[in-house]
Amino acid sequence: MSSKNRKIVDVLNGKTVSPPPLWLMRQAGRYLPEYRATRAAAGSFLDLCYSPELATEVTLQPIRRYGFDAAILFSDILVIPDALKRNVRFEEGHGPRLDPIDADGILALEGKGVLDHLKPVLETVERLRGTLPEETALLGFCGAPWTVATYMIAGHGTPDQAPARLFAYREPKAFAHLLDTLADLSADYLVAQIDAGADAVQIFDSWAGVLGEKEFSELAIKPVRKIIDSVKSRRPQAKIIAFAKGAGLFLKTYRQDTRADAIGLDWSVPLAFAAELQKDGPIQGNLDPMRVVAGGAALDEGIDAILQALGNGPLIFNLGHGITPQADPENVARLVARVRGQNR
Repeated sequence: MSSKNRKIVDVLNGKTVSPPPLWLMRQAGRYLPEYRATRAAAGSFLDLCYSPELATEVTLQPIRRYGFDAAILFSDILVIPDALKRNVRFEEGHGPRLDPIDADGILALEGKGVLDHLKPVLETVERLRGTLPEETALLGFCGAPWTVATYMIAGHGTPDQAPARLFAYREPKAFAHLLDTLADLSADYLVAQIDAGADAVQIFDSWAGVLGEKEFSELAIKPVRKIIDSVKSRRPQAKIIAFAKGAGLFLKTYRQDTRADAIGLDWSVPLAFAAELQKDGPIQGNLDPMRVVAGGAALDEGIDAILQALGNGPLIFNLGHGITPQADPENVARLVARVRGQNR
């Protein structure tokens, strides 16, 4: 079966598929006991990301359990800063930590050797495409330059990413250089993932929602469009999903502004607005991850509302952000069955 016969690729080509194909952000993760066991065996989180054998295993775990229509490469958005020697590490209870970068550090960044550093990740993509069921799409990804830059500036995540916002105002030239560098490296990385076997890729802009109107245009849209234009100039067949969490009304023109094939929607996007966005092309989303934690009627009602509002157009069913560690695996099974019409 070629990639054009995979349901998610059909949707990305603008087709309506019923029931809609589904996958979940962070579907390989801490809510699964088998993931926790593999993670413990790996040592550090980055060791897991850079082990093709173990990263392939955890990517496949939710496919074995639930038969999702897509597997997403197990990795992290911060592997590019790690390849840039920013001393990325993940601390229990604190999340990612990096050595903060300043204007001089930005100008000194060396992009050489980044893809060599990421060869283990690309090997994982190759292994996955050779192992996954033929009907299962394989998704690659990267972080959007704005979101990745926020971690590089602060050295960690903050509630509103104020350090990066302040830096962008005070050091606009240096910040623009950082975004350009990240966009160029991310485009190369996505092309390499596509060449290794990814059917489509997603760009995660998890912190897009903290930006004002002018800043969203300059810091969120512009670098993502640069990535997409670069990838499509080299791989015209590439399918790209852009996910700008918290973008709100900016989503109205986000697809056109970035030239993404599909846009991901977080759970705060009203379904009536989502239906308007769907008129312009495929959308992905947008169940509240807390409904998966709650289960029962809350889960069923959320699923049914999305299917009723968006199921008659090109839709990839997903959460509005990543599944949380508190989610019961049985609730995920219930979600899959309900989206596929098996328990309604």
